[in-house]
Amino acid sequence: MKPIRPLNTKTDLQMAHTLYETHYHFPGQKSVYKGKVREVYALQNNVLVMIATDRLSAFDVVMPKGIPFKGQILNQIATKMMADTADIVPNWLLATPDPNVAIGHACEPFKVEMVIRGYMSGHAAREYKAGKRLLCGVSMPEGMRENDPFPTPIITPATKAEMGDHDEDISKEDLLKRGIVSAEDYAILEKYTRALFQRGTEIAAARGLILVDTKYEFGKTASGEIMLIDEIHTPDSSRYFYAEGYGERQANGEPQRQLSKEFVRQWLIQNGFQGLEGQEVPEMSDAYIQSVSDRYIELYEKITGEPFQKAETGDIHKRIETNVQAHLAQN
Repeated sequence: MKPIRPLNTKTDLQMAHTLYETHYHFPGQKSVYKGKVREVYALQNNVLVMIATDRLSAFDVVMPKGIPFKGQILNQIATKMMADTADIVPNWLLATPDPNVAIGHACEPFKVEMVIRGYMSGHAAREYKAGKRLLCGVSMPEGMRENDPFPTPIITPATKAEMGDHDEDISKEDLLKRGIVSAEDYAILEKYTRALFQRGTEIAAARGLILVDTKYEFGKTASGEIMLIDEIHTPDSSRYFYAEGYGERQANGEPQRQLSKEFVRQWLIQNGFQGLEGQEVPEMSDAYIQSVSDRYIELYEKITGEPFQKAETGDIHKRIETNVQAHLAQN
């Protein structure tokens, strides 16, 4: 772990209580993979330790400062949603020994994100406004307005990028043609994606929300079983609208009230950043970082219907190491 220098500014204090990166060496550790937000430690016996950091990614770019409690929020929403969908789709999760940590089966990830959209929002809306009517090989009807529902949810896959690279839209036909996924496996991915989206829609409705769009990632175990991995129905992977007033706002051409990290994307756009070459990430003040943290807490409480309990962050690195080590020693 890197040495901590003395705290001199409020920014230093903010950063000291966030988990931006980790440097652990767990028993039986074989390798480490660092994604945009999560860091995955592969151990012996086909076990993975996945740590949700407080890093914030937008437009496939990792922001230079962490967001307090973001990793805990993502991990706890994802693990709760995994439990709530385990009866319809198998998932990798075995245990959650720490608020920021999930432990589960090692899987070979499919190099594709299964994006499913119930409404014409976000990236789909931006493409539509640019005049495109075909997204990932799927037709979008004429005459739609932003945030209108699609006649039926559409699946618009994206190739999964390494950190620093951009995810790319891709059609089912190109996925199969390029051998990224076999036809047999893709049929299962598509079936699971629709089943999860249906369940997520039902869970959201019970909270007074609309699940607008989301993405799922899958992997295959050593025995060949396809499982849901990574995160599910979190504000980083999903977009939600408030159900109350949706129809009225849509009829009046007003923006929808939404729960997602789209508010971060919009702030970046307003400050001249969309992840394009030559653009610099705008400075995020301490006040703005705190506002993003508060918004994520709001998202957690709305999505889960439960009050958020902040974990101890005095020495977050040590807390995680202690909790993971204790779990591994008992299993």
